[in-house]
Amino acid sequence: MTNKTISRRQALAGLATAGATTLAAPSIATAAGETTTWKIQTSWPGGIGLQIFKDWAGSIVEKTGGELAFEPFGAKDVVGDFQLYDAVKNGVLDAVNPFTIYAQGIIPAAMFLTSYPLGLRNPHEFDTFYYGLGGLEIARELYAAQNMHFVGPVHHGPNIIHSKVPIRSVDDFAGRKMRAPGGMVAELFSELGAKTTLLPGSEIFPALEKGTIDVADYVGPAVNYALGFSQVTKYISMGPPGFMSVYQPVDIMDITVGMPSWNKLSPAMQQFVELETAAYSDHHHAAIQAADQAAWKKFEADGTEVTRLSQTDVELMTEVAVPIWFKYANRDKDAARVFKIQLDYMLSGSLGYVTPEMIEGQTLDL
Repeated sequence: MTNKTISRRQALAGLATAGATTLAAPSIATAAGETTTWKIQTSWPGGIGLQIFKDWAGSIVEKTGGELAFEPFGAKDVVGDFQLYDAVKNGVLDAVNPFTIYAQGIIPAAMFLTSYPLGLRNPHEFDTFYYGLGGLEIARELYAAQNMHFVGPVHHGPNIIHSKVPIRSVDDFAGRKMRAPGGMVAELFSELGAKTTLLPGSEIFPALEKGTIDVADYVGPAVNYALGFSQVTKYISMGPPGFMSVYQPVDIMDITVGMPSWNKLSPAMQQFVELETAAYSDHHHAAIQAADQAAWKKFEADGTEVTRLSQTDVELMTEVAVPIWFKYANRDKDAARVFKIQLDYMLSGSLGYVTPEMIEGQTLDL
């Protein structure tokens, strides 16, 4: 099998038609009946995210008729979050389920393979980018250069901000000690006056508890509640109604496999993993959003107050964000290539998030 891209629609249609029984049929199982077991680590340190991941990983052996099994590990179980890619490249892990932004250190274009401040704002827009506008092919090309195979994106939802003090406007970020995931997000908040630091998810709670930081970005309500954030913060800062997060509205994870492990699979099994990743993304996203609804009630019961930025704040943040987009895109030819696809999409009649006036004077080094 080649690395021919299977569109999301084809993937989901294939799963619906084939079903788990067909995918687990003897024609896919190895003749010797041997099971290939992958060690796969996620970035989820706990909560609903980790449980969904482990449940999914545990389903693979049955779905493949015993040909492939996933041995799942949570964050830091084998290596730290920021060592995941080294572990895959060195064969310590066969596969990983990281936050895609963590790849920015070795693949600068990864900054644009997940959401960034005021960019694409809904999961279906990133699906369009990946499965309709060539994003998946580019991602696989870039990861292959690092001896890894990018199987596909995995949605989980927007990130939110927890704080010891109320954040009611962009001015309130000034002087705050804030955990951010690095890259454009960190630079945006630094421009707004925050003192940002980079921490993996597993270290946020103790940092808040000790007062090392007083503001923290992390994922969504369900996971953050399970991690105890309501015990060490009093406020959650959101975007305007309907715009849950202005800085990372669609945080994306992915499934990435070391190329040696990937190449050992049969063509049929490679296709299965690609199909299964697309289906897992939808399930993962929906299950976490459902859990979020229950988590909001728990935060409310704990006395957490939700504050919202205004549309004026969004406009001010956009003014700050636009030059940062171009700055990061121009650091790397591949980053510029990826960003150009998304910029054209945002400028189009489909979205209209960006107008020619907003980017006047900016240039893109392609």
